[in-house]
Amino acid sequence: MAQGYVRASDLPQVIPVFPLPGAILLPRGQLPLNIFEPRYLNMIDDAMAGDRLIGMIQPAGGSRRLPSLSAVGCAGRITSFAETSDGRYLITLTGICRFRVAGELPSQSPYRQVRADFTSFDPDLTNPTEPAFDREVFLVALKSYLERRQLEIDWDTAEGAPQEALINSLSMALPFEPAEKQALLEALSLEDRTAVLTALMRIDAAETGDGETPASMQ
Repeated sequence: MAQGYVRASDLPQVIPVFPLPGAILLPRGQLPLNIFEPRYLNMIDDAMAGDRLIGMIQPAGGSRRLPSLSAVGCAGRITSFAETSDGRYLITLTGICRFRVAGELPSQSPYRQVRADFTSFDPDLTNPTEPAFDREVFLVALKSYLERRQLEIDWDTAEGAPQEALINSLSMALPFEPAEKQALLEALSLEDRTAVLTALMRIDAAETGDGETPASMQ
């Protein structure tokens, strides 16, 4: 059960959203955010005074000031909050449940609000039964990806973490393109997300220095 929410119908129908390219939130994942724009400071103030829920969603084209929104985002609850001396907010969002945007509401507030349809993602509210997971094969793909990107992780954690925590944290943290991040977000099950993540890492690791893939990969 996620933060007291048992069913999708327990979640609010209208939530504020924070459009941020290249950033996704997944159920039970944790996303640290540095908030400094006045309209989003206002959004955090309002959320803290209410149910502490915010929807993370990626832009999907349009202008920088008013981008179109992706079809699917994820609602998270503010689980840590600190204010800096220069007026910024440092928060952590913990993922609750994904949602489909059923429509955007006209709002007098400086931030955007949507009507969120959580019904497709009701399973997000319960801990998944972990599918068969070949961790050794997955870690080989991860190692190749990290070596090409010159990135490092805590291998003890990677080798021992539960599958959902490992897959979701990597999906959120690794520097994939926004469209690839969206594919990870929209993968219906943990098994699907594991497959998508493994494929993305293998494709990236197989690219040559000029950005092309070897002929055998095409």
